[in-house]
Amino acid sequence: MRIPLRAAVAAVGIAALTAGCSGGSGDGAAPAGTTAPEGGASAEETGAPARDDADLVVWTDELKIDPVTQIAEQFGEENGISVAVQAVTDLQSNFITANAASNGPDVVVGAHDWIGNMVQNGAIDPLQITADQLGQYSEVAVDAVTYDDQLYGLPYGVEALVLYRNTDLAPEAPATLDDAFATGLQLKEAGTVESAFNLPVGELGDAYHMQPLYTSLGGYVFGRDASGAYDPTDLGVGDEASQAAGARIQELGEGGSGVLTRSVSGDNSIALFADGQAPYLLSGPWARADVEAAGFGWDVQAVPGFAGAEPAQPFTGVQAFYVASNGANKAFAQEFVTGTMNTEEAMQTMYDGANIPPSLVSLQESEVAADPQLQAYLDAANAGEPMPSIPQMGAVFEPLGQAYSAIVGGADGAETMVQTGDTIRAAIS
Repeated sequence: MRIPLRAAVAAVGIAALTAGCSGGSGDGAAPAGTTAPEGGASAEETGAPARDDADLVVWTDELKIDPVTQIAEQFGEENGISVAVQAVTDLQSNFITANAASNGPDVVVGAHDWIGNMVQNGAIDPLQITADQLGQYSEVAVDAVTYDDQLYGLPYGVEALVLYRNTDLAPEAPATLDDAFATGLQLKEAGTVESAFNLPVGELGDAYHMQPLYTSLGGYVFGRDASGAYDPTDLGVGDEASQAAGARIQELGEGGSGVLTRSVSGDNSIALFADGQAPYLLSGPWARADVEAAGFGWDVQAVPGFAGAEPAQPFTGVQAFYVASNGANKAFAQEFVTGTMNTEEAMQTMYDGANIPPSLVSLQESEVAADPQLQAYLDAANAGEPMPSIPQMGAVFEPLGQAYSAIVGGADGAETMVQTGDTIRAAIS
């Protein structure tokens, strides 16, 4: 049963406001796609980094370490405690392992789609936050960090795919994907560009980048239950709408119009566009620096849908702060996340340092005033659906990506989607 995003937010948002302070994952089972920690293993045995000897330890990645360090050090000075911010590779897996061994951080910074796995492993605690505070953030961000009717993360950034356009090659913004495809094919046939439309496919496929097309054609991955939570028993891959979407994608592939090709992949998609070899690029905020440096005129918009079809809904990703369930100083951790981080000053620091579109509404408004193009990135995130954070999502991306690559290469779209649905269903059952 598919439930519209806004209705789902209304259902889960109220329950999230009353989140308690206990962690835990129910029966402790690790569903398909979940990385379970090795019980009793030490940090040395698993390769997880050792916790720094400080009162408050925060784990993040290299991209975010500078702004997180700036905020954490100020928190330490104000509270008279020592702090340490560590950049950790393979962050989610190492955090779960180290937390299970009580050798992990007090706070971890990461993507919202980790939540299901972290909750199943009892690795994070719900947050203690008021309704008024939560109301300062965008609905899609709150939806993303809510799991099992509890709020687990404080969102600071939102990301979704957008459509970049080389305005020297394509002066008019396309109203539909069909318009973009037609313009791109004309330019390709004239020999002006190498690629009509840069959507990464490659030999392994890319289910993330195909999602806007798939949803506009009526497809979905997981539906939602009556409470608004993603329902792993409601798999859309392989149903009639999915088959129709697969058939249309086949028409766009190498055996059809050729607007989608496996020669465009995650390795070359942005570079080809920046070199002026494609009029359009389907990518995210992370491509902006390369596009700006390219030297041609450009614009950006939320991904349009197909003519006469559903709106395109990319996956929305949310970056957030989480409190570790086995942290050495959980009181400091809760105060840091729900107090210090939960301010416009801290959110401004994160935006300036990590350059991920903000989830705090007041900051969105002030930043759009200074940078009007930011609105397109926010529109895209608000139009999307949060990446499902249920552990079963781990069984989706590889087979679905491979299916798209095969379909673009000429495999029967409808039949391939049915087979892929069967594969995913067997993996999560």
